[in-house]
Amino acid sequence: MSQTDSFVVNGLAGKKTLHGEVRVHGAKNAILKAMAASVLFDGPIKITNFSDTADVEKMEDLLVALGARTEKGSMVIDASNLSSTDLDADISRSMRSSIVATGPILARYGKVSFPSPGGCVIGARPVDLFIEAYKKMGADVVEKDGIFYIAVRGNQNEKGAGKSKGGGLKGADIFFPIQTVTGTETLMMAAVLAKGVTTLRNCAMEPEIESVAKWLNECGASIKGAGTTTITIRGGKALKAKKPYHAMPDRIEAGSFLFLGALCADDLLVSDCEPRHVESVTNLLQSSGVPIEIGKDFIHIKGNDRKNASLKALNIRTHEYPGFATDFQPIAAAFLSQTTGESVVFETIFEGRFKYAEDLNRLGANIKIMNPREILIAGPTPLKALPPGEELTAHDIRAGFAIVLAALCAEGNSVVKNVHLIDRGYERLEEDLTALGADVRRVHGEEVTG
Repeated sequence: MSQTDSFVVNGLAGKKTLHGEVRVHGAKNAILKAMAASVLFDGPIKITNFSDTADVEKMEDLLVALGARTEKGSMVIDASNLSSTDLDADISRSMRSSIVATGPILARYGKVSFPSPGGCVIGARPVDLFIEAYKKMGADVVEKDGIFYIAVRGNQNEKGAGKSKGGGLKGADIFFPIQTVTGTETLMMAAVLAKGVTTLRNCAMEPEIESVAKWLNECGASIKGAGTTTITIRGGKALKAKKPYHAMPDRIEAGSFLFLGALCADDLLVSDCEPRHVESVTNLLQSSGVPIEIGKDFIHIKGNDRKNASLKALNIRTHEYPGFATDFQPIAAAFLSQTTGESVVFETIFEGRFKYAEDLNRLGANIKIMNPREILIAGPTPLKALPPGEELTAHDIRAGFAIVLAALCAEGNSVVKNVHLIDRGYERLEEDLTALGADVRRVHGEEVTG
């Protein structure tokens, strides 16, 4: 996986010829939080069903840079005796999820420093709510040259990390002005070692939060209400890894492959998934006319190659879970470009998430950006690969999948660059697509034209 990698996609020219089974990997967005939670434990933790994505690799690199020990070839992490509490600036700026490590580190060692985190360029994601919450829990915050220095009062002058009996955070009543997944997870983990009771209000309700909280409780934490808008945490001692964390299925990956199946497959079985986590997607596809069978741990698109059967255009409004996830929005736009009629997509979570629209239009889609929050899609329009020498761009993880999906629908060969962004959320996507009968090759640098 290199930043110079590209995909060469041989399009299907609108034919639904892919078929087979795709097994859903462990949820990246749950695994990253469980990895960060390793700081809360005395001794090593183990994560099973983990996905080998670039973000997971970066989180491991971040923890190792802090002094954690890991075992090669398995997700075993011992972060109980860190040598530093300063998050690596380069890693942190390349991955938004790095900020979740600040909560456990501050709770365990009483101080942490980090740069304003990066990740996908999909709109403003300020750190203010983290800063204000840490202040309520008894920490002081100083920003200097783009770095935030946070220390529990009384710990400002201590150096290094080393063994800690507790960082000194205090329980607090915290209200999130907007529902935030990362904020909910980070403050929930910080409160596990805080003194007293912490109440988090207007929390995000994503299933990854509930999954990680359940595991933490099994290892000695006291968390109530995870998966609802109010979470109460009673602080205590460092945790003991009584069992591994078995990652829940990745609902974003599952939904991504459902959209792929709807446009490109005559028969696709998405297995090892949790259907109730992607109801917003299955309801949309069924309403559009895609034949779907839903089982206990699988979703089956079959009989999808009907002659002259058109898909119905629908409107979408993104919303916090259990609504239609913002991560599905660009992938849904690619799907809607091939449905009959006009669709309106309204983005409520992040502004600036329509950068992919230009590339879809270059392929032949008819998408009009009405404003930073709304697009109008008219379809269906035939898609055709760009002229030789021109490339498509993956602007972020999910927009990258949307571009690959559109390229698969198109006639001709397409080149998609910046696939290192796709690698952040999908484990070797080209291998899964190839196994279904697609012709998608990963190439390096000049190999595209060589």
